[in-house]
Amino acid sequence: MDTAENNSRKVVGRFAPSPSGRMHLGNIYASLVAWLSARSAGGLMVLRIEDLDPRTQSGPWTELLIRDLDWLGLTWDDGPFYQHDRIERYEEAARSLVERGLTYPCFCTRAELHAASAPHASDGTPVYVGTCRNLSPDEVARRSAERSPATRLMVPAASDPAGVITFTDRVFGQQRQELARDCGDFLIRRSDGVFAYQLSVVVDDAEMGVNEIVRGCDLLASTPRQIYLQRLLGLPEPAYAHVPLLMAPDGRRLSKRDRDLDMEGLRERFRTPERLLGWLAGITGIAPDAEPRTAEELARIFSWDSIRAHRGNIAIDLA
Repeated sequence: MDTAENNSRKVVGRFAPSPSGRMHLGNIYASLVAWLSARSAGGLMVLRIEDLDPRTQSGPWTELLIRDLDWLGLTWDDGPFYQHDRIERYEEAARSLVERGLTYPCFCTRAELHAASAPHASDGTPVYVGTCRNLSPDEVARRSAERSPATRLMVPAASDPAGVITFTDRVFGQQRQELARDCGDFLIRRSDGVFAYQLSVVVDDAEMGVNEIVRGCDLLASTPRQIYLQRLLGLPEPAYAHVPLLMAPDGRRLSKRDRDLDMEGLRERFRTPERLLGWLAGITGIAPDAEPRTAEELARIFSWDSIRAHRGNIAIDLA
């Protein structure tokens, strides 16, 4: 299937899990909504495994992610694609930005970034204050001999309208971010050579024909950076929808690291995908009740109005 060819004709959504652990209920919810949105519109789904970080390239998680999506009935039409196979594509995009003079090497450590006086962006990323932006060539050479730099993309000055990014989120409505004030120059490649999330997903979504991105609202604040990259690279801008987060009973965000409500426990508790999906649809308002339903049955009743009705995070009670 040529996904890009279908891009102009129908919705193309995607699953883009990172194999850093077993899927938890929040991952399932975001994946379900992405699937329901595309399928209810007669669209397509792409599966991409986001495994650029070497720590995610070993272990059982990739196989388990694919098996769990299959068990849930969340089918896909293209893929799976693996980011670790696509390094050359990210190299090409990064090189074009470097050659246009839009980047610079950054030697700041994580501790130095968090010690900066600038406030943190809403996604927890420190707002970069430009420490390395104007280093002389001699200083860059001296520091490069001591440690490998990261690559940071310059954003327009606060007075430049190109640095003001606006978009309409399907759930949270009109969004506006001033890049210079709200995030500062941001990374496109880490000091260990791993390409940053912002760059890789922009390249992947464009080349895979993805035109609708559905994900958790914890990534809402990063969207303007991705839109800015899309504009610099001449790539199409998808539609965005950020869904509420599901919270543990004690108010914590669900986490793969803590194994909160992960697929292993959920499959033991609910036994069938219909029971799990029906319960999840009921507590999140996708369905009017928690009766067992298949993904296909939920697609027939899906409405974005039900998602917009729960813009706040949703507490989960398994009692």
